[in-house]
Amino acid sequence: MASLFWDAEGILFIDYLEKGKTITREYYSNLLTRLDKKICEKKPGLQKKKIIFHQDNAPTHKNVLAMGKLRDLHYELLEHPPYSPDLAPSDFCLFPKLKLFLAGQRFSSNQKVIAAVEGYFADLTKNHYRDGVMALEHRWNKSISLKGDYVEK
Repeated sequence: MASLFWDAEGILFIDYLEKGKTITREYYSNLLTRLDKKICEKKPGLQKKKIIFHQDNAPTHKNVLAMGKLRDLHYELLEHPPYSPDLAPSDFCLFPKLKLFLAGQRFSSNQKVIAAVEGYFADLTKNHYRDGVMALEHRWNKSISLKGDYVEK
């Protein structure tokens, strides 16, 4: 399992969960700390700006420890409406084409899968990421106009 963090310019950080492990509230809270360090490394100019953070409503993301960590990091959380998987940018922008890219391939090790995934994301243009972020606004407005019904109907 991979946790992927990205913005309008590309991938910020990917964490690959060790086989047999699960994402606990402690793990996710530590992951947010690691993400913040990556952001500071890759985008030092953001340290003085407000970071708007979007995540879905998975229990691990919404627990008290994770919410406290986001508050400590001074991230502004963009709320995610309940039961709205079509408003998760990774699900409509990144993962469908990644699944097509990986379809039918066989890998002899986890390292080879990771290399393929990271190569795939590295080859995407900045426009792809920007368009994904911009599509969120359109999908959000469409969801509102459909009174919360699925955007992809």
